[in-house]
Amino acid sequence: MGILRARDGHLTAPGTVKEVDNNKSRSSCRKLEFRSSLGVITMESTLEQHLDDTMKNPAVVGVLCTDQQGHNLGCRGSLSDEHGGVVSVLAKQAAALTRDPTDTPTVCLESESGNILVRSHGTITVAVHKIAS
Repeated sequence: MGILRARDGHLTAPGTVKEVDNNKSRSSCRKLEFRSSLGVITMESTLEQHLDDTMKNPAVVGVLCTDQQGHNLGCRGSLSDEHGGVVSVLAKQAAALTRDPTDTPTVCLESESGNILVRSHGTITVAVHKIAS
C-alpha cells in the first residue's frame, strides 16, 4: 500500500503519471492517469463533469478546455479540438496586451448569432460559445 502525503493542499502517493489519448464520439480528450499501489485515479472525470454541467445552461452551445500549447483537454458541442490552437493563442495575445501580470483578460468574439468567451485560468484556457439571447 502506498503512503499518501499532503503537499500544497493536495494528496500525493508514490506512483507515476502518464498521458492517455482517448478518442470519444463526442470529443477528443487527453486523460491524465495517476497510477500507484492505490489504483488508478483520473482527473478526466472531474473535467468531464464540469463540461457536462456547463452544457446544461440553455444559452451555452459549446465549451472547450485547452492546455497552454492548445492541446484539447475536453470539449462539448460546437467547439471541438480543431479550435484548441486558436483559443490558446487568443488568450495568450490578450494577456500580452496588459501590463499587469495578475490581470487575466477575457476575449469576447461577438457575432449576430452569439458570442465565444475565452479566458485563461492558470495553465488551462476555457472557451464558452453562447447563443444570442
